[in-house]
Amino acid sequence: MRLPIYMDHAATTPCDPRVVEAMLPYFTEKFGNPGSRNHAFGWEAEEGVETARRQVADLLGADRKEIVFTSGATESNNIAIKGAAYMYARAGAGQSGRGHIISCAIEHKAVLDPCKRLAKEGFEVTFLDPGADGVITRAMVEGAMRPDTILVSLMWANNEIGTINEVPEIGALCHEREVVFHTDATQWAGKMPVDVDADNIDLLSMSGHKIYGPKGVGVLYVRRRKPRVRLQALVDGGGQERNFRSGTLNVTGIVGMGKACEIARAEMDADRERLLKLRKKLEDRVTAALDVVQINGHAEKRLPHLTNISFGFVEGEGLMMACKDIAMSSGSACTSASLEPSYVLKGLGVGDELAHSSLRLSLGRWTTDEEVEFAGAKIIEGVTKLRKLSPLYDMHKEGIDISKIEWAAH
Repeated sequence: MRLPIYMDHAATTPCDPRVVEAMLPYFTEKFGNPGSRNHAFGWEAEEGVETARRQVADLLGADRKEIVFTSGATESNNIAIKGAAYMYARAGAGQSGRGHIISCAIEHKAVLDPCKRLAKEGFEVTFLDPGADGVITRAMVEGAMRPDTILVSLMWANNEIGTINEVPEIGALCHEREVVFHTDATQWAGKMPVDVDADNIDLLSMSGHKIYGPKGVGVLYVRRRKPRVRLQALVDGGGQERNFRSGTLNVTGIVGMGKACEIARAEMDADRERLLKLRKKLEDRVTAALDVVQINGHAEKRLPHLTNISFGFVEGEGLMMACKDIAMSSGSACTSASLEPSYVLKGLGVGDELAHSSLRLSLGRWTTDEEVEFAGAKIIEGVTKLRKLSPLYDMHKEGIDISKIEWAAH
């Protein structure tokens, strides 16, 4: 086992060697522009793109004509959310003037920020608050819907806690109400099954580097029939991708994205089963050895490869330093000016202290049993050492309720 070990696959994944092998010829031998339709170099590049389009479509249960290549899920989210809002604004005019949008308070910033931008432009946005389990249900969305609702945008699985929203049920509700439904499937697609028709999805975003493909390439699925979804383009200049997205295509990245999707489709079931066992082993090891430990999110409705654990009486950044041989994420976001707890965890009602002491560990295709054993032992060791330095933990062990102590101001 080589150190450090990598347990941050929710942030990015290593490129699969089979993906790299598929990409290599398109850097030097098949270097043509797929927009060059009058010679063999262009035709060769176009063939690579169309093969990838079919591979992605096969993973999603879509038609290849519904696949739009982008630079990543952030761009896909922006095209989906802003493009749909602008296109359907008049149809939704009513209480808010331009239309009503529903999203969630614990979405990724790539969804929250476009929604906030639209709110400044005259759209009205409702950000749903999840319960303590982090799940958004059909009933929650139905309760927020209005006659002027034009778009619902909800992630399929949360990137920090792995909780799974009721996407097929919410999609069915949106179709009943003739509302466009978009899901950010960045953490879901390629790891869990997708059938865009059966799951009632109109727009879906995903990214190559989350599924062992290259960085800088993503996909936006856009439904073509029943109903046909229309979007207003955000970037003009050539209309290469069905006029939704202009610009010369990143052929090497697209070929890699397609290969990554093909591999994910073939190996998904086996990967999912193996990773669930490893995740449960890690959680069981830590919770059996330590008290005041909380696994965040729904007990069952969570991604198989991702866990978010809070440790009482421990400071998250200190724990990260104590476990420097493990690449993982802290539940807190560091900035130059302040250290803020995760807005996702706070959205679940987790207090600042626990939110600050949270770790996200996300396992991957090459994570081994030995690495899980090592990570569990290191985390237990780190928490134990840090708690020995905590007078508050000593008070807790003595049965004192810390929350009821009135601290004197100096």
